[in-house]
Amino acid sequence: MRRDAAKAADYARRHQVANWYSKVEDLLDNPALNAIYIATPPSSHYDYALKALEAGKNVYVEKPVTLNADEATLLLEAVRKTSGKLVVAHYRRQLPLFLKVKELLEAGEIGTIRTVQLRLWQSRAPELVTKGAADWRTDPAISGGGYFFDLAPHQLDLMLYFFGAPISYNGFSQLQDAASAVADQTTGTMLFENQIIFNGSWCFNVRSEDNIDCCEIVGSQEKSSFRYLAIPSY
Repeated sequence: MRRDAAKAADYARRHQVANWYSKVEDLLDNPALNAIYIATPPSSHYDYALKALEAGKNVYVEKPVTLNADEATLLLEAVRKTSGKLVVAHYRRQLPLFLKVKELLEAGEIGTIRTVQLRLWQSRAPELVTKGAADWRTDPAISGGGYFFDLAPHQLDLMLYFFGAPISYNGFSQLQDAASAVADQTTGTMLFENQIIFNGSWCFNVRSEDNIDCCEIVGSQEKSSFRYLAIPSY
């Protein structure tokens, strides 16, 4: 389904898809569909997810799940009132790279973890996001925030996957470049129950020469480093 009927029809023809729609209501009226994938920008996640839940569908929604925490709370209430499930697209937990990292950590291959440091620094036109359309990620009315909202959820979710739920967390964002409409710098810290501390730094206004995408897990015996976002992100 997409609002442009001609593009929806063209995609269906090229990929041999039997049914296509230009209105979400028509798609949800199809009783043969039991699950809906919402891959639109965040501004429409809440409305589409709510309609799908009310139609009795299961929902798989892209991150960030909504524009803000209030919408997320309302969706949680809707899930409790309906028969459908709602999950967020944190699929990276099942990618071979991160399964291997999890395996090494659980086997104690790098020893006792001392610290976890993440840096994602990019220029104002990050190479890590799709360039095929207007950059809605820097329009707060559509994205809810900036590149941090779009890219960091995968990283933070993997921290929970590796180390469990945090017992304390804090951070802040700021708009450093006056030409931007959204925060372009964020820093944060998480403390996990096993005394592991995570420090994250996200900056989207550096020179292209200073671009970096690196997570370093330092252990008592050795350290492990990997890139989070080398795999294309929505």
